[in-house]
Amino acid sequence: MGIRRAVSTDILHLPARVVVTAADRLTSADGPNVLQELSGVRDRPMIIPMTTTGRLQQRYDHRLRDLVQGTGDVAIATDLGVPRSTVRGWLGKALKVVVSLDVTDLKASKLQQEVLELRRRVRKLTALLRLALALLRSSGFTLTHERLPDGRAKIRILRAVDRARAFVPLRALLHFLRLSPSRFHAWRRLQHACALEDQSSCPHTSPHRLTPPEVRTIKEMVTALEYRHVPTGTLAVLAQRLGKVWASPSTWYHLVRKFGWRRPRLRVHPAKPKVGLRTTRADEMWHIDTTVIRLLDGTRAYLHAVIDNFSRRILAWRVADTFAPVNSVAVLLDASRGATSSDTTPVVLADAGVENVNAQVDALISTGVLRRMLALTELKFSNSMIEAWWRSLKHQWLFLHSLDSVTTVRRLVTFYVDEHNRVLPHSAFRGQTPDEIYFGTGDAVPADLTSRAAAARQARVQANRSAACQTCPSVDAAV
Repeated sequence: MGIRRAVSTDILHLPARVVVTAADRLTSADGPNVLQELSGVRDRPMIIPMTTTGRLQQRYDHRLRDLVQGTGDVAIATDLGVPRSTVRGWLGKALKVVVSLDVTDLKASKLQQEVLELRRRVRKLTALLRLALALLRSSGFTLTHERLPDGRAKIRILRAVDRARAFVPLRALLHFLRLSPSRFHAWRRLQHACALEDQSSCPHTSPHRLTPPEVRTIKEMVTALEYRHVPTGTLAVLAQRLGKVWASPSTWYHLVRKFGWRRPRLRVHPAKPKVGLRTTRADEMWHIDTTVIRLLDGTRAYLHAVIDNFSRRILAWRVADTFAPVNSVAVLLDASRGATSSDTTPVVLADAGVENVNAQVDALISTGVLRRMLALTELKFSNSMIEAWWRSLKHQWLFLHSLDSVTTVRRLVTFYVDEHNRVLPHSAFRGQTPDEIYFGTGDAVPADLTSRAAAARQARVQANRSAACQTCPSVDAAV
C-alpha cells in the first residue's frame, strides 16, 4: 500500500464515466472484474460504481480529484463529463490522504511481493507493540490517578497522540493511555497557554503551602553572597525580621535539601593539608594521647595509648582510674620494649597537654630513648591519627556497653585492641592488618585477595547459570 499524492496527467486517457445501477451489494461474480481492474489488465474508469438503494450515485477516481486540486484547472474534469459544480466543490476542499494500490504501475507479482513485505512489517510492529505492552504492564505505570507535573512530558504525550490520530481514533488512544478525555483536553488547552508545568501540590487544596515567589525568595537568600555568613536557621528568622518570607527554619532546611541549594562558602584560608604525616617504616614515628571515658556512676577512667604511624598498630595502652603523668611514661616504656631494632630513635608526636609535658616524661626523653615533638607547635600537623582511633574505639565498641567500672573498660579495650591489631584489615593497606604491616608478614595478602576475588566471581557466574526453575526450560525453548 502507499499514500497517494497528486497524479500526473497520464490518467486522462482513462474512461470518464460509468453508468451506475442500483444494487444492494457486489456479488461474488464481480470479484474477477475487480481483480482485473486492480491488476491493470483493463483501464480503470474515472467514475466508479457505488452501492445504493435509492438513486444513482457517482464516485470519481481520487487521482482525477487530486489532479484538479493540484493544477486548479477545472477543464481537466469537465472535459471528461464531470459536472462543473462537483469540480468547484473539489477546489474548495483540502487534499485528502488516500491509501490505495499502485495498480497502474505494479504487476501481480510485484503486488504479491509488496503484500508479503507489508505482512512482515506488520508482524514485526505487532511483536514490538506486545513487548512494549508487557513492559508497561509489568512496570505498573498508569496515568490514572497519577500526577504528571513535568510540562515537557505532557507535550510529548500530546504530540504522540496527534501523530497517532491519523490512524487510530482518539477514543481508542485515550483508552490505551488510561487518560480521560477531560484531562486530555485540559492539557490541550493549557498547551496553547504555555501552562503545562504543575506545582508539587494543588494550591487550592493546600492553601498553606509556600507560593512560588516565596520559594524563589528563599533560594535567593540562601545562595546570596551577602548572607553567606548567616546560618540557615538564623537566616529564616532574619527573613521574617526583614519582612520577606514567613517560614519556619525547618521549612528552609527542607527546601535546601530538596533542591540541593549550596551556600556560597568556599573556604580559602587556611589551606588544610590533603595528606597528613606518613612514615616509610615501622617505629619511625609514634602518636601518644590520653582520652577520658565517663562511667555510669559519674566517675572517670583515663585511657593512655601509643599508635605507630606507619602500621596504625596500637603499641601499648593502659587504663587508669586517676589522671597521673606516670601512666604516659609507662605506655612509652612498654612501646619501647616491643619496638623493632633501628639505627634511628623513634619520634613521639604529642600534644602540649600536661600528661605529655611533665617532669617524668622529660626525664624519659632526656635518656635518648625517644625524641618528642609537639603537634601544632613544632609541627603544623595535628595528632589526628590517635584521635581518629579514639573515635572508632568509643563509638564502635565502648559506647555499645554499660561502662560501670574501670575493670569493664579495661576488658573491653583489651578485646578491641586485639581485634584492631590482629583481625581487622585496614583500608589503607589493601586488606592487611596492622600487625601484618608492622611485622612485614602480609606482603602476599593483596595478591591473594585479588586472585580469590576473581575465582569467586567465576564461581558466582557458574552457580547462577546452573540454577534453574520450572520456568527456565520454557524460556530456553522460546529463545
